[in-house]
Amino acid sequence: MIGNDVVDLGLAQKESNWKRKGFLEKIFTEYEHQLIQSSVTPELKVWELWSRKEAVYKIFNRNSGIRLFNPKRFECSADGKVTFENQVFFTKSEITKKAIHTIAVQQKSDFDKVIFLENRDRIVKLNGIPSKNNKPVSISNHGRFEKIVSVL
Repeated sequence: MIGNDVVDLGLAQKESNWKRKGFLEKIFTEYEHQLIQSSVTPELKVWELWSRKEAVYKIFNRNSGIRLFNPKRFECSADGKVTFENQVFFTKSEITKKAIHTIAVQQKSDFDKVIFLENRDRIVKLNGIPSKNNKPVSISNHGRFEKIVSVL
């Protein structure tokens, strides 16, 4: 299974005040607070961690069918791993001046199988999950950006 998330940094800066009281406490664990506070660019770290949690959540949701909003249950480590209960997921984030894009997989070796799709052509839903050629597809959009990924 694969998940992905994209954050339009311009839109996030305009619409979300991550410094408001209670925001970080609601979303991030104590360990993640340390990652944010020790970062040279704390705002980028906030959105990177958020993006990693969202990408992993998409895998969890597809595997379980459960809708859950409790971001603190998904804990990011400094090395790209995200832990949810006893499960470990692997993430890679690309950070540019305009956006953060994160891909999450269940097996590290799946990163070698990730493909980027240019559009939604021939993507269908199988049991509620976007698929192309019987392979799971993850679609994410925010602001000016849309990212569509799958695995071979």
